[in-house]
Amino acid sequence: MHFLDQAPRFLFFTGKGGVGKTSLACATALQLVAQGRRVLLVSTDPASNVGQVFGLAIGNHVTPVPGVPGLAALEIDPQAAAQGYRDRIVGPVRGVLPEAVVKGIEEQLSGACTTEIAAFDEFTALLTDTSLHAQYEHILFDTAPTGHTIRLLQLPGAWSGFLESGKGDASCLGPLAGLEKQRERYKAAVDALADPAHTRLVLVARAQPATLREAARTHAELAALGLRQQFLVVNGVLPLAEGDGDPLAAAVCRREQAALAAMPDELRALPLDQLPLKPFDLVGMAALRQLLDADSAMPAAADGGGDGGGDEAPVPQTPRLSALVDEVARDGHGLVMVMGKGGVGKTTLAAAVAVALARRGQEVHLTTSDPAAHLMATLDGTLAHLSVSRIDPHEVTERYRQQVLASKGAGLDAAGRALLEEDLRSPCTEEIAVFQAFSRIIREAGRKFVVMDTAPTGHTLLLLDATGAYHRDIVRQMGGTGVHFTTPMMQLQDPKQTKVLIATLAETTPVLEAANLQADLRRAGIEPWAWVVNNSVAAARATSPLLRRRARNELREIEAVATRHAQRLAVVPLLAEEPVGVRRLLELAGDVQPTSGERHGSV
Repeated sequence: MHFLDQAPRFLFFTGKGGVGKTSLACATALQLVAQGRRVLLVSTDPASNVGQVFGLAIGNHVTPVPGVPGLAALEIDPQAAAQGYRDRIVGPVRGVLPEAVVKGIEEQLSGACTTEIAAFDEFTALLTDTSLHAQYEHILFDTAPTGHTIRLLQLPGAWSGFLESGKGDASCLGPLAGLEKQRERYKAAVDALADPAHTRLVLVARAQPATLREAARTHAELAALGLRQQFLVVNGVLPLAEGDGDPLAAAVCRREQAALAAMPDELRALPLDQLPLKPFDLVGMAALRQLLDADSAMPAAADGGGDGGGDEAPVPQTPRLSALVDEVARDGHGLVMVMGKGGVGKTTLAAAVAVALARRGQEVHLTTSDPAAHLMATLDGTLAHLSVSRIDPHEVTERYRQQVLASKGAGLDAAGRALLEEDLRSPCTEEIAVFQAFSRIIREAGRKFVVMDTAPTGHTLLLLDATGAYHRDIVRQMGGTGVHFTTPMMQLQDPKQTKVLIATLAETTPVLEAANLQADLRRAGIEPWAWVVNNSVAAARATSPLLRRRARNELREIEAVATRHAQRLAVVPLLAEEPVGVRRLLELAGDVQPTSGERHGSV
């Protein structure tokens, strides 16, 4: 494997959600340990599942992995990190300042900006902790999906530059109070990231146009930050031999090979490794140890037995996505949020729901809060009654800055305006701007359908955290006034106004992740409306031996979703062609039949 040749101390695994970063990071850790190295595996993903892959509880502390001497793991818990960060900031002033002032500071530190900075604080500590470097020869970072990772890696420069000015007002009181103390550590972190002798970026992708485009964009953005030693791993490529005698497998092979042939030029210059699709879920030590072995095959008992032959088990009788759309359409308007782990097809499913609603004559606004969104490429066309937008963090932040300068800055002298402009360059400003844009869009759901393709789970939960902080602040201010008010959180909690669709794949880790997301939403008072199992091989009735083994593994996961997790369920089959364009999105929803030559089974 090229990406493991003379591996440096720090290895970052990054890429679009669902491409296999966690599996690859875990498998790499096991391989390095097998070579006699001491390894620490760190997840910076707010929705980490490293523990699930290894089959043990890890959490926010260094945990030795049982049965693997030399390997330890750590999951940076953003909420625990934020609480510890708040305690360090508020502790010294508690009992010194008036209680009302202390409560104000605590509320100020309750938003997603503080959560992100606290996680970043722990991240930089790992890059600069000399005692850890003495204990471990390699530190591997399993990162959040691309948009969140780039934001994290931008922070050393962003905060270092902001601290250099020594400015900022109360809007960043908490972050600045903590960050000022860490100036030298942040500089050391920036230097470590930019040094190719210490740091290597592993871009993980699938043989799909969207993920390869995302990898190319990530390559350029990280290179601009100084992280230029990059390698590309294309994961989960279906072996060509599987296409013999199976039209569906043959079609998948053709589209994957076409995507690789059309790979962006900037990626062609990178060292490349390809990993074949395995017939088993990459959960547990036995499976992980075989991920980097191209010739391996799991024992039959590991995935249910057999060699791929035998009768196919029936798929549970569940409705198509179109049946859920029919039920949604009866309300005439409302917010539909598609949530889930990265890589489960949220963008495609959101687009399919939106075009199916528009085809029924409903007015629909399709939007995304995903920093790495590909809505327009997925839609690839227009449709009556459908409008499309994106909450672009850079655009909405600049718009917010200009609004503040035009209002608060209007009466300031030159020095005061300069101070205000400096404060608005704080990374905290983006949190406020994105939340305001999110709030404006969901208000439209009172008169039309708003279908939102959300960011991967962790990033979405941070946005909901900001929504909750705003709700608590409004309740505190308005609760005793007798004035009627509705906050965005109240709208999300109202099942008559908001329907949350949880998207997943029929695989162990995505289902566990979706169940965890459902629990998080319920703690926030939001009850998911339905689950959608996407890209089901079992529903497609494949005949390829590898795909049939994967199909049998899927059945137990579909049954678990149907019986233990979902109030409503739809299963979407794997399609022979990428679901790009209005026609194929309607086929995915089950609204129209596949055109000639496009094969998939019925559910």
